[in-house]
Amino acid sequence: MNWLEYEEKAYSQGYNIVCGIDEAGRGPLAGPVYAAAVILPKGCIIDGLNDSKKLSEKKRDYLFDVIKETAVSYGVGVATQQEIDEINILQATFLAMRRAVDNLSVAPDIALIDGNRRPGLNIAEQDIVKGDAKSMSIAAASVIAKVSRDRYMLEMAEKYPQYQFEKHKGYGTKLHYEMIEKYGISPIHRKSFLKKIINNE
Repeated sequence: MNWLEYEEKAYSQGYNIVCGIDEAGRGPLAGPVYAAAVILPKGCIIDGLNDSKKLSEKKRDYLFDVIKETAVSYGVGVATQQEIDEINILQATFLAMRRAVDNLSVAPDIALIDGNRRPGLNIAEQDIVKGDAKSMSIAAASVIAKVSRDRYMLEMAEKYPQYQFEKHKGYGTKLHYEMIEKYGISPIHRKSFLKKIINNE
């Protein structure tokens, strides 16, 4: 497969600076949603890079450093659990994506976005379903977003040890639900994701 198909198409259409965008953490019950925007050098293939969900944690950590060293620029954007509760997870994801682009040191002229929705950037946008398995730029963004969020959740595990965030990163595992039942919800839980539990308390 050609990992640069979408990037090459963008260049052929006259765009010069292509960034890939992906998010991490739309599904969890706790913590923020993260997004990353990555601009790779033209023609860049990073060996071993793939959709972050298909990589081991060790491989993601290794590639995180490689991407940071290789990228022309990368930006990370976050939308908090309060923002998720206020504006819903989809809009919060778009907000994180816009913030990630704002945090780039180089302004892109087109964004390749994982998924089938566009966040509403003030540049050209192309949404690509399963883009993190088709585009090198999006795959790079998926790793930056995932590792950044996982590291944040490890910090939260130290702050709120009773929830064992280091084991589930805030996702709705059996263990996580058991800990919520035992200890109630923490300041970093998404209330809009836990309405049933909150209503029963």
